[in-house]
Amino acid sequence: MRRALAAAALGVLLAGCAEFPDSGPREWRDKVEGTGELGGPPLVPTPSPPSPQQPPQSGPGPSGAPQPPSGCVDPDPQVVATCLNPVGAIAVLPDGLTALVGERATGRVLQVRRGVDPVLVATVPTDASGGGGLTGLVLSPSYVEDQLLYAYVSTPTDNRVVRIAKGEPPKPVLTGIPRGATHNSGALGVDVDGSLLVATGDAGQPADPASLAGKVLRIDTLGNPARGNPDPASRVLSSGLSAPAGICTDPVTTMTWVTDRTPVQDALHLLVPGQLPAPAWTWPERPGVGGCMAQPGIVTIAQDQAAALFVLRPSDNGAFTGAPETILKGTYGRLGAAALAPDGLLWLGTVNKAGGNVIPSDDRVIRIQPPAGGGESRA
Repeated sequence: MRRALAAAALGVLLAGCAEFPDSGPREWRDKVEGTGELGGPPLVPTPSPPSPQQPPQSGPGPSGAPQPPSGCVDPDPQVVATCLNPVGAIAVLPDGLTALVGERATGRVLQVRRGVDPVLVATVPTDASGGGGLTGLVLSPSYVEDQLLYAYVSTPTDNRVVRIAKGEPPKPVLTGIPRGATHNSGALGVDVDGSLLVATGDAGQPADPASLAGKVLRIDTLGNPARGNPDPASRVLSSGLSAPAGICTDPVTTMTWVTDRTPVQDALHLLVPGQLPAPAWTWPERPGVGGCMAQPGIVTIAQDQAAALFVLRPSDNGAFTGAPETILKGTYGRLGAAALAPDGLLWLGTVNKAGGNVIPSDDRVIRIQPPAGGGESRA
């Protein structure tokens, strides 16, 4: 009887212990984030990226095989909008699910959201010759209150910054930025203090200190020099750009980066007030750098000629750590615009109709989980 009772007691004890499996080997599984409307995080880097010559197919078909886009319907859960003209710029709204998209050549500004047809917000008169067009787009620093948008556009006579209010014609904010036969592209950003950052092309002309061309300008929302500029009477923050394509500020470290296409190489600069230092990174092969996105420990650069996303990991002093990565190679074709959303996701626009391998749903706006940052912190 005693042995039976002991055995029974041991069985109860073991059964109770079975509820707390604290010993033995276990397999670690990363938490999956980004589920919901996106259908989970994108597969980046892609294990077997499609060839740039073969337009990618996406979405599971009835038999489990990839399902290609059909007309303007793209089953890829990362694709937000389809059948656009080449995308020159993107500005993501505060909800993180909606964006305003500028088409480079048409000057149309469209509101896009997955599952909803694009809505025309405004049409900005523009001249896309010489690398120009609508190439910059940012929300007003006080967008929640004023609902205003700023765009960088080319006209037949100049390059300029305009302000867009719903239902009204675009209003000039800063005009007279020189334009020429080439290098008319520009980019817009917002500094951490709410000033507008304007990267301007050199219009194919030699550097001129008195000109607004080939500069990074820092202005207020009325077009005046922003407080804190190296010269209080000047809009110029830095000089020496050729054909800038993107400008992005890390909201935490406050470091600002600008991409540039020069006649001999593509370059990425870390912006320093009063000067444009030597490039922090260069691409002699000229992959066509475009828009950029910056967060702590990571800078991503869209590339059109290379049809990829390039990833660098800066430390808090701007030096890069680890090896760079090239991801999304050929997955969506030529990438141009890039923007960081309030929720930390990365929005990209394609420019396949401007010389890439076009698929039925091009051109597209894509919303993805960016690669994780990895820059080491230094005192």
